[in-house]
Amino acid sequence: MPQLSNLYLFLYNSLQSIGWALALFRVVSNFVVTKSTDGAAYASAGELICFLQTAAFLEVIHGAIGLVPSGALLPLMQWGGRTHFLLAIVNGINEVQELPSVFITFLAWSLSEVIRYPQYALSSLRHCPYWITYLRYTSFIVLYPIGVGPGEMWLMYQALPYIKEKHLYGDSLFGLPFSYYNFIQAVLLCYPFLWLKLYLHMFKQRKSKLAKQHTRKKKM
Repeated sequence: MPQLSNLYLFLYNSLQSIGWALALFRVVSNFVVTKSTDGAAYASAGELICFLQTAAFLEVIHGAIGLVPSGALLPLMQWGGRTHFLLAIVNGINEVQELPSVFITFLAWSLSEVIRYPQYALSSLRHCPYWITYLRYTSFIVLYPIGVGPGEMWLMYQALPYIKEKHLYGDSLFGLPFSYYNFIQAVLLCYPFLWLKLYLHMFKQRKSKLAKQHTRKKKM
């Protein structure tokens, strides 16, 4: 009988799966209706995606307390980058919400998550088919660069003039001199290196996970 922790992980990942499937449906439906990537991707799915992404902080806690073997650092890096992008930039600057880069980001994220979360949910019960694991650890090769390059980074670059014009988030942080405009410029310089660290880590995970699944499959 599955442990309570596994049942909790199954429930959490299942709810995230449903949420991201709904987000994907809304993003794609909007594209089908408007036949354009310039439009209401944020209006149709933005609030839901913000909620799902914020709730994903639980995954950092899961790693920190040993509920899952991922640890806390890499989940925190990914969660922090996405959440900052969503709440501080996309949600905070109305002018960027209808840019094609929002559609690209939301589409890549949603496609990734409707694969990742079901795989996690089924794995928590130790009944995950090999093909789902293979898809989860292969689809990121294409979806992750698309979400980061023409998605997140391009939108942050496009947001820079609005950040400067609006004097967004002021010039101080806890009484210290701080320019959010300069901060985003620094983030854009560091982003490729941080992203590459995560990307290469996922390739290591892919090799390990697929090898384990293949071995398990042969024994069955």
